[in-house]
Amino acid sequence: MNFCCSVFSVKGFLNCLHILPSRKKPLPILHDVTGIIKPRRMALLLGPPSSGKTTLLLTLAGKLGKDLKFSGKVTYNGHGMEEFVPQRTSAYISQYDLHIGEMTVRETLSFSARCQGVGPRYEMLAELARREKSANIKPDPDLDLYMKAASLEGQETNVVTDYILKILGLEVCADTLVGDEMLRGISGGQKKRVTTGEMMVGPARALFMDEISTGLDSSTTFQIVNSLRQSIHILNGTAVISLLQPSPETYQLFDDIILLSDGQIVYQGPRENVLEFFEHMGFKCPERKGVADFLQEVTSKKDQEQYWADKDEPYMFVTVNEFAEAFQSFHIGRKLGDELATPFDKSKSHPAALTTKKYGVNTKQLLKACFWREYLLMKRNSFIYIFKMVQLFVAAFVTMTLFLRTEMHRNTVTDGGIYLGAMFFTMTIIMFNGFSELSMSIMKLPVFYKQRDLLFYPAWAYSLPTWILKIPITFLEVGVWVFMTYYVIGYDPNIERFFKQYLLLLCVNQMASALFRFMGALGRNIIVANTFGPFALLTVLVLGGFIISRDDVKKWWLWGYWFSPMMYGQNAIAVNEFLGKSWSHIPPNSNESLGVTFMKSRGLFPQAYWYWIGVGATIGYVFLFNFLFAVALKYLDPFGKPQSVLSEEALADKTASKTGDSVELSSREKSFERGNESHSTISSSTLSARVGSFSEANQTRKRGMILPFEPHSITFDEIRYTVDMPQVLLFSLHYSILVYMVNIINLQCKI
Repeated sequence: MNFCCSVFSVKGFLNCLHILPSRKKPLPILHDVTGIIKPRRMALLLGPPSSGKTTLLLTLAGKLGKDLKFSGKVTYNGHGMEEFVPQRTSAYISQYDLHIGEMTVRETLSFSARCQGVGPRYEMLAELARREKSANIKPDPDLDLYMKAASLEGQETNVVTDYILKILGLEVCADTLVGDEMLRGISGGQKKRVTTGEMMVGPARALFMDEISTGLDSSTTFQIVNSLRQSIHILNGTAVISLLQPSPETYQLFDDIILLSDGQIVYQGPRENVLEFFEHMGFKCPERKGVADFLQEVTSKKDQEQYWADKDEPYMFVTVNEFAEAFQSFHIGRKLGDELATPFDKSKSHPAALTTKKYGVNTKQLLKACFWREYLLMKRNSFIYIFKMVQLFVAAFVTMTLFLRTEMHRNTVTDGGIYLGAMFFTMTIIMFNGFSELSMSIMKLPVFYKQRDLLFYPAWAYSLPTWILKIPITFLEVGVWVFMTYYVIGYDPNIERFFKQYLLLLCVNQMASALFRFMGALGRNIIVANTFGPFALLTVLVLGGFIISRDDVKKWWLWGYWFSPMMYGQNAIAVNEFLGKSWSHIPPNSNESLGVTFMKSRGLFPQAYWYWIGVGATIGYVFLFNFLFAVALKYLDPFGKPQSVLSEEALADKTASKTGDSVELSSREKSFERGNESHSTISSSTLSARVGSFSEANQTRKRGMILPFEPHSITFDEIRYTVDMPQVLLFSLHYSILVYMVNIINLQCKI
């Protein structure tokens, strides 16, 4: 498998215009990586930083970025990835912890289990029950109960979820909010375990875990890996786990070792033979040195010499290429080559081993799970909706005093302009009330992108609850405004026109909310969205027919007037008011009513049917923007993925480490004269190639001056840290304590 990644220049704009020549060079992340991962085996993936471990895991899990050049083939049981759904057959557990902070640990895992389903467990249970019945075997009651409970899908609480909570040590914080930057929650190590458990609750048999030990102590890491080992061996699963400096006890739990360095496999095989291979190459692990640390350092140019064991021969740096070639002739490498030369017989693959369905459960169960989560988040974020309601109440009170009916007359065309201004202000307030949807949508996008790529649910199943569950809130918000302002401002007193204005403003509020949700999904970044969101709102308002009337709009902008949702709402609310009885009197020197005369003077359509045209058009925009919101969620990827930047010096050092060629010092000296030391940035979260940090330690030069500093001491005393629990869970806890105390009292009375 060959991968090529382009390093983007800081002069990207000129390069895109082909004004400056591009400095992009092909960078192989993985080179000729070949191997076999077997069932009932747990492999440890080791390698120095930037060796391509994450890229290899992404490739095996079928989640490699489309912007990489790829050659080679990955097969599961002899089947190519186009013959099944790799994202559902395997589970890639990222090193990044992306979770919704307002959900508890148990709720996070339960939602994941409901979306992923039980896989082939139900069919396997039915087959097992049939065979037990035919063989007249009576199963163990406890085991039978567990298997039946684990085979039920769509449940809010699942026995598998409780089991995963137990083996990951998350029982103590199961009912604690996960938390985020704005909300206190669980610790970083616990978040890492939640990330692991989120995929373990699913039915996937192949697990690819990327540095799951980050933030965990060695004891917890050992417990997790030991639990995984038992699960893999019992259920015939497969696991490839990348760990950063595992302890010797954790290292001993693995069956196989895969050592990756500079994009090449140096060793792949049983753990017991890895030291034999390096002793064959002349390197020996010291007695007090951890084997995992030795393996990560023995291929490094700066650390390799200390492990040279053959004192009779002078030490010479052994490159990664030489290690890889030597492994091909090693007996483990030859055995691996023989197995690769024999294609896997597809007929030996069990039908339930590979998943061909795109999603784990049916549409009804997916919608039910997404509706449940969205309703839960709305309850946890109820303060936002209460604040918006209070905000509307205050704005309505100000509007009532500003457009008081005792000061509002219906005698002239000028009076009609004041009423139209009040209507425009009403429309503006109702539209701006949906502006919060923009930031709220963007905040949830990182978690959505992760779960979308893992095939938890389709984009429409996520967007539909977001829209439907906000409709009752719209009824309340618009109701507060209309019931407070309609009769106080002095609109037409006809009760029918009162409810018609209420209906129109409902549609306008829903249209604005859908518009801002769409802008959030399109921008995908709070800065970009906050730039284009107000611009879109400004365009809609300017071309709405109030600020500039239809007769004054330039011909080349007339299309914008007809496309503006505000135009239809403004015309509908004006028709609803100015065709009322209060405006039906005919002014002097006119053959038409005052309301019709005013609407014609402002370029509005005076026909009564324009109210229903406005309502229909606004409802159409509601469906259009929500549809575009779902489309944007489906096809757009996270905005602004960071790209890897690798200097020429770092690239030369990388090549030298792989091939043993010397690096020209002059280029480095020139670089130092320009002040451009070797720097690198971490690759994107999708690639995770980590091609930076290849500069060797002997390359670093001390420069500058030593700055004086004054040491300070920090003291702390009686520090406390508390985490808020949801009110429902807190009530349940208090109730349980109360019941427990009553039982103790009853027991004492009996004694």
